[in-house]
Amino acid sequence: MSGSDELLNNYLVVGALLFTLGAVGFLTRRNLIVMFLCAELMLQGVSLTLVGFSGYHGTWGGQVMSIFSLSLAAAEAGIALALFVVLFRRGHSLDVSIWQDLREEDQPPVEDDHSTDVTVPEPVWPHLAPAGHLPDHTPPAGRYPQTPVGVNAEGAGAHG
Repeated sequence: MSGSDELLNNYLVVGALLFTLGAVGFLTRRNLIVMFLCAELMLQGVSLTLVGFSGYHGTWGGQVMSIFSLSLAAAEAGIALALFVVLFRRGHSLDVSIWQDLREEDQPPVEDDHSTDVTVPEPVWPHLAPAGHLPDHTPPAGRYPQTPVGVNAEGAGAHG
């Protein structure tokens, strides 16, 4: 094997490992963000393979395609993040099993034995005074002495 064959072999092995790791992560995880990151890892494995073949053949096609896929992945990431924020606000979870209503009408629901029913506790908000009204700071009658301890009725201290 020549040096370029060994280099191509290294590119292909690392690209295949990245793709396989991403595919296993995508198929075994249920969190939307982790699934998206695993799909991006698969895309990077394919891009690395394209760059390896391009370098082996002495052309620029693989590098150009890889740069194009990187820019497409950046746009994908922005759209996916916005979608994840909307889905989280709607369902308070990013677990894919609770998004069964987003499937097509003719598709049966996926039966998942490992899913847990996600219950969202009702938020407890502090009770604040209505806007424009100042809170009442006067103490209730009878709970506190009228004059502070150590002060006589004239306002002078007990020692002076």
